[in-house]
Amino acid sequence: QVQLVESGGGLVQPGGSLRLSCTASGFTFRSSTMSWYRQAPGKEREFVAATFSAGGRTSAADSVKGRFTISRDNAKNTLYLQMNSLKPEDTAAYYCTAVVGPSYMTYWGQGTQVTVSS
Repeated sequence: QVQLVESGGGLVQPGGSLRLSCTASGFTFRSSTMSWYRQAPGKEREFVAATFSAGGRTSAADSVKGRFTISRDNAKNTLYLQMNSLKPEDTAAYYCTAVVGPSYMTYWGQGTQVTVSS
């Protein structure tokens, strides 16, 4: 079955960096659109960034453009999120998602916590 396992979260000071990883299994990773979402306490879940299966195209929310970079390693079935210049407002649980065809079902990982605080 589809499994998505996030790692790399933790506590970091403002201005610091973290790299999140999402290891995938149970589907054809290279053919799937992969994304990161986040949810802060008391707030709705929000889109962070996506990488599409064809052409290497990526997309990111305005709030993280220029600071976060999404990437994927199809040989390792792994999705990454490099987060630089972190701010306290980036504090959230970060989730990896996969859109798996042909039904375009979306699967979610269990999340990894990122806390930005001094």
